[in-house]
Amino acid sequence: MARDPALLDRPRPPATPTPLDWLTLGDAFEAACLLRCAAPPSGARPSATPPAQAPGVEFNREDAAQRMRQLLARLDIPVTQEATVGGLRRRYELHRLWVPPEHRSAYGRLMDAGWWQGRRELLGGPVPGASPARRRWVSRLAAAAWRSALLAGGRHVRRHILGVRLTDRELAAVLIRGAAVLDVPAALRPGTGCFLVSVADGPDRERILHSAALEPARGSVSTPGRRLVC
Repeated sequence: MARDPALLDRPRPPATPTPLDWLTLGDAFEAACLLRCAAPPSGARPSATPPAQAPGVEFNREDAAQRMRQLLARLDIPVTQEATVGGLRRRYELHRLWVPPEHRSAYGRLMDAGWWQGRRELLGGPVPGASPARRRWVSRLAAAAWRSALLAGGRHVRRHILGVRLTDRELAAVLIRGAAVLDVPAALRPGTGCFLVSVADGPDRERILHSAALEPARGSVSTPGRRLVC
């Protein structure tokens, strides 16, 4: 009798890209996690297009869009940002980032390479004899995954838990493993069309929030004014 596929049973990437250095990997993996939390802008592409191949991405929180913009600037990927105001009785903003056509190929390669390499480092488990530097970077990747989910995922905060709702199965697996790397037990609860990943309130929640706090940028990044579309 065939066993049910486990959460981590996912297909391998079609080809192994050239490994990224740790600094580039940290930024590319975090940006790829943000991308998996968000949807491409409405009408930007057919629903079957993988996120990294879409020309843009849309967030419902400005801080998530600004973080994505900061990461892409550090990866030398320029973007155009705009905010669209919608709603009638309840107004809201959608924050859209667009990658210029001439940079979309590099953007797609970095997002794919960052995701697969970062996922492999986290889900591969402890490497015997791994250097202290590698162990530190794996912890940073775990923190980056949680930072992205808390910024761009659907926060599910209750008195006894801190959780995020995700539609991406692979990112849910990465968060579970990332929490373990950060010495925090996490729970996974499948829902209707989504996954809820949560940690307990108290020390576990505080450890995740502390680990996921934004670190100082590697370099100063200017943020041009946004274009508001009504």
